[in-house]
Formats: sequence, structure tokens, C-alpha cells
Amino acid sequence: MERLQSLDSPHKTVSAGSMTAKKQPYLSHQPDANGHIHYSDDENAMWQALLARQATKIPNRACVEYLQGLEKLNLPTSYIPQLQDIDEVLQATTGWQTAAVPALISFGKFFKLLANKSFPVATFIRRFEDMDYIEEPDIFHEIVGHCPLLTHPAFAIFNETYGKLGLTATKEERGFLARLYWFTIEFGLVGSNPENRRIYGGGILSSPSETVYALSNEPQNRPECRAFDLMDVLRTPYRIDQIQPIYYVIDELDTLFEIIDSDIMGMVKQAMSLGLFEPTYPLKIS
Repeated sequence: MERLQSLDSPHKTVSAGSMTAKKQPYLSHQPDANGHIHYSDDENAMWQALLARQATKIPNRACVEYLQGLEKLNLPTSYIPQLQDIDEVLQATTGWQTAAVPALISFGKFFKLLANKSFPVATFIRRFEDMDYIEEPDIFHEIVGHCPLLTHPAFAIFNETYGKLGLTATKEERGFLARLYWFTIEFGLVGSNPENRRIYGGGILSSPSETVYALSNEPQNRPECRAFDLMDVLRTPYRIDQIQPIYYVIDELDTLFEIIDSDIMGMVKQAMSLGLFEPTYPLKIS
């Protein structure tokens, strides 16, 4: 599992072996001597298209704390921002910063970065043929999906604490921890009342189609929303290559403080002894 790739269905990134032979792997850009990353016109156009499309989806769907963070970041609309510009805002609000990383990093590096209040950002952007869905976490996913909420104390401290837990966890424990991250930071909803429910998970907020689907009330096309229960979350398998059939809902964003104050590793050990729930999705045929 690299950058929180699912151990249940061989997120954050996918291994090279999961890519088709015809598809070229994504490669991160390297900064120049001044720390500046140069993007092509096509890449900047991709950013502009993604941002414009998502701007029509998030009103009345994203949680207010996310919208406030997005306003603080003041992202450029026509070109990919430099990480230094993002860092200025994060440093001033919660003391965080970004860290440019390759498309694939190890579990250990991921946890170490979070523990040191550095959020990993792969410095590539999806191609137009992958506009609707990408398994790899590109710069749009990281900056637009996650960085706005890194200006909020609960979200920031949750990530830091999570990183510290992961540093000392065993390989098997990390697999269970991955489900906690997946169903909160990546695909979490907030608001116990369905009428006031909003999105805070970056995996949803960087996906126009899932942003709409996650709060859908259509009888034949809506997800299952469950009240957040740490043990259930740790035991729920997921797949990274499809829209999620299940979301877990916290009462408010500050509930993240309560989660990190609980005995997470004790619950992980208990979840390991109980095992995973049966998947609610079709098994992947390789």
C-alpha cells in the first residue's frame, strides 16, 4: 500500500503493476533551482477545466469549513499554483506545508510527512482522457481536495496524529489504519441530518461526479450513509477504482478531535481480531 492504496482491493496511489501496459504512468515534475515547477499549456488548461467544473458542483455540497479554506487559498483559475504559494497560507493558519513527492511514495514516508505537518503532493496533473476519474492522487486532488481543510485545526491535527500513529504501526496495523483515513480524510461526510449533510473528504471534493453522487437522494442511485463508528470503519473494505457505495458520516468537523483522542490503536488491534466485513462491492477480477 503506497500513499494509502487499498489493501482490500489490489489512495492514494496505485502500483505500477496495476496500470495497463498501454497507459503511460504518471510522473511528477521536478522543481528548478528556485523551487519553481514549470507546467505546459495543456497541463494548465487541465487545471482550469477541472477547477471550473468543480466550482459548479461544490456550492451547497462542500462543508462550510472547506469553502472557507478554499477562499483563504485563493487558487489561480487559469494555471496550476506553485506549492510555495499554498505553503504561505497553510503556515499562517495551522503551521502545515506541502511536500512535493513522486507519483509513488512508501507507506513510511507518507506517515513521516504527515507526522511532521507536511502534506505530500504529487506534482503532476491528470490527462484529459482521465478527467472524470483517476486512481492516482494528482495535484488537483491534493490541492483542491485536501489543502482547503488543512487550514482548519481539527483536520490538520487529525492528519498529524494519524501520521504519528502510522510511524509506529506494523504492516498489518497500517492496513486497518488506511480504512480510517479512507472513510474520513478521503471520503468523509459531515452532518447527521441528511438535509444539512455536506462533504469534507478530498477524494469526493476533487471528483465532480462523486461530489454529486455522495449527496444524491435518487432512490435508485444513492449511496449508503452510515453514522461514524470507529470499529465499523476499521473493518469496512473498499475499492479505489469505483465510486464508493458507503460513506461514514461524522456529526461535525470537530468530531475529528474526538476520534484522535480515542484509543485508535487499541481499536485497530480489536478490529484485526474480528476481521473485515463482507465487501458491498463486486470483487475485482484481475
